[in-house]
Amino acid sequence: MPLMASRLSRSEQDYELLPRSSSESGYSFHDSHDASYDHPAQGSSLLRLLIWLRSWRRRRASGTKRNITYSRIPGPRRRRQWVACLLYWIIIGLPYFIAVLVLFVAAFLPSYTHRPTHYEELRVRSYLTSIPGRANLHQEKVFIAASIYDEGGSLTGGAWGEAILQLVDLLGPENVYLSVYENDPDTLSKAALERFERRVNCNASIAAEHLSLDGISRVTLPSGEKRIKRIAFLAEVRNRALRPLENMDVVFDKLLFVNDVIFDPVEAAQLLFSTNVDSAGRTQYGAACAVDFINPFKFYDRFATRDLEGNSMGIPFFPWFTDAGSKISRKDVLDQKDAVRVRSCWGGMTAFEAKWFQESELARRSKTSLTASPLRFRFEEDTFWDSSECCLIHADLQYRRSGRDITADSGIYMNPYIRVAYDAKTLGWLALTRRPERLYSLAHNILNHVAGLPSFNPRRAEEPGDVVAEKIWKYDDSKAALSGNITMEGLKGSYQEINRTVGPGGFCGGRKLLLINEHPQEGESKWINLPIPVPPV
Repeated sequence: MPLMASRLSRSEQDYELLPRSSSESGYSFHDSHDASYDHPAQGSSLLRLLIWLRSWRRRRASGTKRNITYSRIPGPRRRRQWVACLLYWIIIGLPYFIAVLVLFVAAFLPSYTHRPTHYEELRVRSYLTSIPGRANLHQEKVFIAASIYDEGGSLTGGAWGEAILQLVDLLGPENVYLSVYENDPDTLSKAALERFERRVNCNASIAAEHLSLDGISRVTLPSGEKRIKRIAFLAEVRNRALRPLENMDVVFDKLLFVNDVIFDPVEAAQLLFSTNVDSAGRTQYGAACAVDFINPFKFYDRFATRDLEGNSMGIPFFPWFTDAGSKISRKDVLDQKDAVRVRSCWGGMTAFEAKWFQESELARRSKTSLTASPLRFRFEEDTFWDSSECCLIHADLQYRRSGRDITADSGIYMNPYIRVAYDAKTLGWLALTRRPERLYSLAHNILNHVAGLPSFNPRRAEEPGDVVAEKIWKYDDSKAALSGNITMEGLKGSYQEINRTVGPGGFCGGRKLLLINEHPQEGESKWINLPIPVPPV
């Protein structure tokens, strides 16, 4: 009995030690096996096997639970690795995604590529035969005007001259009067102009001369010095190209003003005869402008272009206009309209209703002095306020068409189907670079807000005829005009309130002063941007 009791006691002791071999004790499988094996008094081999299986099952259950917990609750390190991996694949894949998106949009949703049916019909007529006037279905009378600066004769002797001659053929020589004016041509440009004139087969005035600055209006600076505004000079040069209209009995239907741009003659005909047509196929516009590019993506003529509410332009790529106000002009562009409603535009080539530029038609319409004179280019006479002459001509046109109501439909449109460029290489790229333009609108809008566009214009909403009071800084009259460098040092003045009668075109301008450098030294520009004098604090 004592011996049996002793053995039972040892067996119970061994049994109570079993939990120490489980996973709760922290031992591994090898540790628990060795522990049970090292006890010489442990029971039979079967008992040892049962103990080992029990321990192994507990360890397995505990380990599986730990693995599941760790996989479902990643630690900070695993989370950082996942984010880094995601960023890596985004950076690697983004260029490919953009490339695929651009190709898709360019192929299936191209911008301003599929022209309306009547545009294509005009193009087909233009190429189907060689009969003069084939693009001028209604045989309208067209006055073509151009004021150019042709250094070396590259315009009239190159692609520009060829395009003009082809356009005359498309319109019909008997329907066209061509007026080209060049100021101060050099020897090569004068020779090229003479060769060009010999090739013109319509009624024409090809004029080259030295334009004296003595007859151009000047503004008086606070120093007393009188200077010529750059815009005053440019307006005079453009008006010289319109001079033949003053002595004509022919009533023209259209006036086309062309800058020194490279263009497709068929597209010029489309601008004239396809923009905003009615059900009878006749155009309904006061003015219709092309869109000009300085490179395959960059719109050029921002100085002269304003949206329908008179706001200035956004970043100079598609869709060009900002989302300020009612954003009608921007919406028209995104809707792919051929007649985008604007207050002003130019775009290197503009078609007008010619009647506003001819005395006889205007005299029959009205006897008032305000509207009887023919429309001409002009400049702002305020000293430190400048506007493009190409914007002011549209402001005056709208005023004559619609009166004081600046919210009325201006009848002025920009046609993004018609695109011109300042070199042949850029023009060749435009058919391709326009195709993915729809993708630009979001980035364009973001950049406009970052850049603070449109810029503020205190006169944008003024209506012609209103009298407004404004406080300006006026310098005292100087005793004598200064010579040499312009300076305001030593001049005294004060703030004064003045009344100003509003004229058309306040939305065109800004506080600046662009002058002609009448006596440029070698290496100096012909133009001067004079800083606005800042009054003392």
